[in-house]
Amino acid sequence: MTSVTGGEIYIGGELVNELPPKDRDVAMVFQNYSLYPHMDVYDNIAFPLKMRKTEKKQINERVQNIANLLNISNLLKRKPKEISGGQMQRVALGRALVREPKIFLMDEPLSNLDAKLRTDMRVEIKKLQKKVGITTLYITHDQIEAMSMADNIGIMDAGKLNQIDTPENVYKEPTNQFVAGFIGIPPMNFLEVKIVRENAMFLKLVTDSTYQQDNRIKIKAPDILATSLFNAEKTIILGIRPKDIVVLRNDQEFDGLKLKGEVTFIEMLGDDSIAEVKIGQNSLKISNIAYSIDNLIIGKEVILGLKYDKIYFFTNRGQRVDCS
Repeated sequence: MTSVTGGEIYIGGELVNELPPKDRDVAMVFQNYSLYPHMDVYDNIAFPLKMRKTEKKQINERVQNIANLLNISNLLKRKPKEISGGQMQRVALGRALVREPKIFLMDEPLSNLDAKLRTDMRVEIKKLQKKVGITTLYITHDQIEAMSMADNIGIMDAGKLNQIDTPENVYKEPTNQFVAGFIGIPPMNFLEVKIVRENAMFLKLVTDSTYQQDNRIKIKAPDILATSLFNAEKTIILGIRPKDIVVLRNDQEFDGLKLKGEVTFIEMLGDDSIAEVKIGQNSLKISNIAYSIDNLIIGKEVILGLKYDKIYFFTNRGQRVDCS
């Protein structure tokens, strides 16, 4: 057992720092299954209930219900070595679900399932969690799982908790550059720029990635960006999500930043596509381009528009600059 290094841990209002694991009423789903190899699937799922001396009839009913939910009813008499990795993960998930504990701890429980089953199981786990009302701590590297299943998301990097918030706020209001770049498919684009204060009405973002002759982009400052940007460091990071970049015609009026670059790659994804545009030494990815695809040709020039209210700014240390 790993000892607590600091603070207090409460589960259901009860302090559990000194409680042995068996008394905490926590169900764990491991990434590597951790099934009992000498037991069949039925007994693996039923094991927690047998340890609690649950009535045999109730055990059978709950095991059958969980097996139906996970689509493994035909595997109940098989041993773990006789089923696939994805099936073993479902058995491990069933063993935790059958207990109805105070809290679920899930360590990437769907990572070994095929894409369709993973999608189905996300829905089923979410429904089940809402039905039984049991708090679930779900660890995943898959942001689709996190965004679709979580009420609140905690994003960690190198052991540091960067942000805890609702999925919507984590996406729309990231606290720093790491969170902004981590959430979103494709991830947010970033450009390093320098601020030059020209006068009370304008800022200039200076970068070798712009197409103007004086190598600068002008941004109207007072009504678009807060005064706080004037006080930021001279070097900052401009962020823009791929879906918020607009493909413009050569003569099109646009209230925002305009960048010119060369299309280097187009990835067709059915209803949508992703294009990569090289601008100076930088590359930007743009999505949501179904209506612009005819204007994008690999090797040809394109003009991109970045709306002011869709731009994020970060310090060179990655902290968000408040421009509200």
